[in-house]
Amino acid sequence: MSHAQDMEVTFFFQKGLYLNKQKDYAAAIHSYDRALQIQSDYPDAWYNRGNALYHSGRYEEAIASYDEALSYEPGFPEAWNNRGSALDDLCRYEEAVASYDQAIKFRPNYYWAWYNRGISLRNLERYDEAVISYDRAIEFKPDYYWAWYNRALALRKLSQLNKVIASYDKALEFNPYFEEAWTNRGNTLYRLGQLEDAITSYDKALELQPNNPNTLYNKACCYALQGDFDRAFENLQRAVELGPDEYREIAKTNSDFDALRQDKRFLALIDEQKVMK
Repeated sequence: MSHAQDMEVTFFFQKGLYLNKQKDYAAAIHSYDRALQIQSDYPDAWYNRGNALYHSGRYEEAIASYDEALSYEPGFPEAWNNRGSALDDLCRYEEAVASYDQAIKFRPNYYWAWYNRGISLRNLERYDEAVISYDRAIEFKPDYYWAWYNRALALRKLSQLNKVIASYDKALEFNPYFEEAWTNRGNTLYRLGQLEDAITSYDKALELQPNNPNTLYNKACCYALQGDFDRAFENLQRAVELGPDEYREIAKTNSDFDALRQDKRFLALIDEQKVMK
């Protein structure tokens, strides 16, 4: 390849990287294609072309592009990892795990691949293995709160609820603004019957997302079980105002509200005809 061709390949490759950052993925793909027309054995161009295709939702084409990169550089851990992500998005979870295994083979401390592998294993309902994979991600990046959070989700499927709480606590240690973690922590405490702690957790979630009807509804359940009917009604009313069809319907049959069923406020709230008049 001549010096001029080398300069042209570099120009189109760098342009593709810039366009990727600008999220102009169609133009980025075109630029990588121009580079590859001149130099087809350019694994970084195939890899970044795959990334642009992936972000465009073109997962099959992305996999093909990653495969080209790997044909020239088999020990390319990022290509194996991102190939796994595309396979996971196609619900081809076993293949995704195999791809992450290759990424880890070439970079054993690749926390992101360990984490993504955990996601695919959880999708396969192999929860024990998923926890182990998250543990490896955390070993290499202890402050990776997403790994702690997803570890909690896998542990919940294994009914290891005290470990679930501990995992959410670690996620929140590293990201105290993680609304979903506060909410799910509250849900787990509710299941453990620790209602006051659950309410505290829901309150933290509501500080971050005040109009989340699901959190308000769950908080109402806790108050109802505690016998604090005024606060139960207050939170349930707000949940129904925000999601009238869903939360009015599920409140009708939720045993948490059994003690409220003769309360006129509760009867009026769940009676759709009265609300419509």
